[in-house]
Amino acid sequence: MPGMQSAFLIRTVNKVPEVTVIFWLIKILSTTVGETGADYLAVNVGLGTVITDAITLTLLLAALVLQLRARRYLPALYWLSVVLVSIVGTQITDALTDGLGVSLYTSTAAFSVCLAVLFWLWHRSEGTLSIRSINTRRRELLYWSAILLTFALGTAAGDLVTEALGWGFTLGVMIFSALIAVTALAARLGLNRVLAFWVAYILTRPLGASLGDWLSQAREYGGMGLGTVYTSIAFLVVIVALVAWLSYHEQPSRDSKTA
Repeated sequence: MPGMQSAFLIRTVNKVPEVTVIFWLIKILSTTVGETGADYLAVNVGLGTVITDAITLTLLLAALVLQLRARRYLPALYWLSVVLVSIVGTQITDALTDGLGVSLYTSTAAFSVCLAVLFWLWHRSEGTLSIRSINTRRRELLYWSAILLTFALGTAAGDLVTEALGWGFTLGVMIFSALIAVTALAARLGLNRVLAFWVAYILTRPLGASLGDWLSQAREYGGMGLGTVYTSIAFLVVIVALVAWLSYHEQPSRDSKTA
């Protein structure tokens, strides 16, 4: 329908943050919160899987509606959406693995295919996958769909390496850190920057998940034994501090550029 199509093509400002060291730090911290936060709500608080899923999905939809309706980049709203996507993405994979008995090999492959198809459709319709040009409603929807799939894929891949293959959390952190370092080096040596970004974005999810499990799980399971409560609180405090810093220092400069 012409009216619906034109609504998707409404021009907006780019509400995606600049890719900096702080961007990657918050991204990794948010993925860790996604891994530990879902476990905390379902197990420690005692809400159970179904209620936890319903609450976090409702919060995510509300945050995304606000994000889509926002007239400018708001660091707190953007990163709140990312944290909630992280939790929901984790829950999707956990529901497939624990609830439906889908193997991590299958879910990792399935999410990889789904993400590849989404990227193909995105590039075919928009001509670019760059996050510097998320400036229409359709691109925003494609962007957040891709973000959700990267979290689901990253969760499955991380669990595949650390649990199904039995390599453990410590080795998982080392493996995914090394892969991200290789990606960064490849980008400096000529790898397409957009491709490098999305590869690194996917890899930060299993890195954060492995880091969260390593810190929170009991020592007999290869973790540090800090528990999901303290791990989630500590990482949330750091996220809030970094987002507050971005809101104070980054927002004025972005507003001046778009004025």
